[in-house]
Amino acid sequence: MASLAPQHATPAPRPARRPVEAAAELGISEAEWLVRHAPGPVIPLKGPFGPLIEQLTPLGPVMALTRNPSCVHEKDGVYDRIEIGRVMGLVLNNAIDLRLFLNHWVHGFAVETPLESGGVRHSLQFFDRAGVAVHKIFARPATDLAAYHALVARFADPSPPPTLAITPYPPSTPDRPDADIDVAALRSAWDDLRDVHDFFALLRKAGAGRQQALRLAGPPYARPVATTAIADVLHAAARDQVPIMVFVGNRGCIQIHSGPIHRVEPMGPWLNILDPGFNLHLRQDRVASAWAVWKPQSDSAVHSLELFDSDGELIAQIFGERKPGIPERADWQALIASVPTHTG
Repeated sequence: MASLAPQHATPAPRPARRPVEAAAELGISEAEWLVRHAPGPVIPLKGPFGPLIEQLTPLGPVMALTRNPSCVHEKDGVYDRIEIGRVMGLVLNNAIDLRLFLNHWVHGFAVETPLESGGVRHSLQFFDRAGVAVHKIFARPATDLAAYHALVARFADPSPPPTLAITPYPPSTPDRPDADIDVAALRSAWDDLRDVHDFFALLRKAGAGRQQALRLAGPPYARPVATTAIADVLHAAARDQVPIMVFVGNRGCIQIHSGPIHRVEPMGPWLNILDPGFNLHLRQDRVASAWAVWKPQSDSAVHSLELFDSDGELIAQIFGERKPGIPERADWQALIASVPTHTG
């Protein structure tokens, strides 16, 4: 087990690798790697972390990062319009748009990473009980570092436990057999949707997994598309300046970009959006299935592209940008309609 005392830890075996990759190489969690091998100071922060999030606004512009094993979402902005409940939280300041599931924010650290240029990169990093990153906040050149250091001093844990407690999550529950799902009731409940946020409740009531529900419901609710469709959709959205919403999440956080995109670049297995203030890095080779999905709402039906990995976990969702009460954009509807159904 790793000591949690603030420290300069031993250097990482391969510093050029991302911490999550170095941790996987050693067979430990990223949080454990951070405590044992980070090349600069790592200061444990005391939870619960809702009060810390509420104090982020004075830092000014920062970069928010949320990822899962197949996708990284990076967004510059200010944490403001913050609402924190007992286990849920929201950040709604346009650029920084987050849904927080704070019961999964178990470990937090303030990290100073030495740079080859001679400077230091400051960050706040949060992990779930298994030591998997749920959210990170990085200082930018315009960040108020005095406010950052004051925040770290305020929330530094004066008496951290001697070791980092890592508790893996149990394996995901397999989907029920298709024969046990009432498909007619599933479609009827889908027709009755009045808010896309109620889709999770629909799945629970139906007793169906998300991808299972898409497959069983079929058109017009959902249709399979090629796993490469995401590249076509992003290139078309950039070319035609169709503003989109990009959702990427994990157990502890969903991060959202809303607006146009411009520069879409493939690099090896990665498909990237490389825009000022917004970067997306998607491992195309980890997209095992993709679906074009339709959901009705009280104010406007919406269409999305949903990407899943080989374990059936949701990687990302792409919607057309819209505000409540405003109909879905016709250009986004046309873009999704142009994506061919995959029949392989």
